[in-house]
Amino acid sequence: MKFGEKLRDLRKDKGLTQTDLAKEIGVSLRTIISYETGKSYPKKREIYSMLADYFHIDVNYLLTEDEEFIAEAKEKYGSRGAKQAQELVSEIGGLFAGGELSETDKDAVMQALQKAYWDAKEDNKKYTPKKFRP
Repeated sequence: MKFGEKLRDLRKDKGLTQTDLAKEIGVSLRTIISYETGKSYPKKREIYSMLADYFHIDVNYLLTEDEEFIAEAKEKYGSRGAKQAQELVSEIGGLFAGGELSETDKDAVMQALQKAYWDAKEDNKKYTPKKFRP
């Protein structure tokens, strides 16, 4: 189950409208709608924490491994890194379509590819122009 589906279910279980939830956590209605439809994810990890606190759940419930990977890429490398991570996750997902791999094996492959992504990003730092380095 994806983040948006989890958020919608939590909100409905608590009997809240999207407007009510937006006011409670301090974001716009449009933001909640985007989260629930899967068009966007929280840009800051604090939003995940605020939602987890509000619904009295563990923050890890809201994050799938893929979503956490994308959020971390955005945090480290900005919107371009998030876009690259999203593309990687989407393309990797296609590899598993109709396959015979167990969930454990799929997770292992996904983790290995994510590690390769982080390693490549680290190796390529030396090619970043000085004006863009932190």
